[in-house]
Amino acid sequence: MESNQQNTADHGKKLFSWNFKEYEAQERSKTWYTIFFSALGLMMVYAVVTINFLFGIILVMSGIILMIRDRNLPNDVNFSITETGVEIDGKFFEFSQIATFYILYKPPELKNLYLDFKSLVTPRLIIPLHDQNPLAIRKLLNSYVTEDLEKEEEPLSEVFRKTLKF
Repeated sequence: MESNQQNTADHGKKLFSWNFKEYEAQERSKTWYTIFFSALGLMMVYAVVTINFLFGIILVMSGIILMIRDRNLPNDVNFSITETGVEIDGKFFEFSQIATFYILYKPPELKNLYLDFKSLVTPRLIIPLHDQNPLAIRKLLNSYVTEDLEKEEEPLSEVFRKTLKF
């Protein structure tokens, strides 16, 4: 557990701070790419047959984004919990903006902190805990944010993402 006592601009003292990768780089086989681009091609045929060009454009963009993402390595993300909120790569969220949090800790495959926000346009943040002490982080966050004790499994979107290797 890295405890950093530096003050950040108007955000208070850093209580916890660590780095993680922006996303998990996936190992994909030639078979995966064959299936993916075959499915993409079939959906493109459907888009043309139904004269749904917007769907076709979205499919092309999805393929391009996947190829660009595969060619680049994930960036390091800096995450900090301060006295007044959380900071992710320079973007600060006050505790009052966070609706709930929960921690799923089932090592070695699952060690994540989940932050759900009050704003509908701010997506859920999934923060890998790596070697951080989940009990200390839970105790700290419980002082400021409501813990969602009903969440015991990964969100379905994460299960699909891992299964489909996106």
